[in-house]
Amino acid sequence: MLEIFRSTSSKLILLLAVVLVASLQYQFWLGEGGYFPHQALTQQISQQAEINTELKERNRILAAEVFDLKNGSEAIEEHARLDLGLIKPNETFVQMSTISTHYKPIYIDPNAKEDTATNENPD
Repeated sequence: MLEIFRSTSSKLILLLAVVLVASLQYQFWLGEGGYFPHQALTQQISQQAEINTELKERNRILAAEVFDLKNGSEAIEEHARLDLGLIKPNETFVQMSTISTHYKPIYIDPNAKEDTATNENPD
């Protein structure tokens, strides 16, 4: 087998074959549209799909809010009361909290005198 590669033309053909295979491997792994760029684009597509899903939900909520504002006076009154703090003449506005009575704070003051983890509501 080594007798084949003794001539200069055989060595040149072997060198060209090695260069050709190396360039094809480079194109496959790193070239435009190759394996690694394809993986990066696939990851970007999945991230953008998640962002698009969140934005579609936000747009759906905003579209419902616009519909309510265009078609009913209750939504306008609600926004005026909650966002601007407006009340009708001779009216007292009371806003109830929606936080549960079993609410446990995330931050606990280390200097507090009572332990909030052991004091639970008997309700």
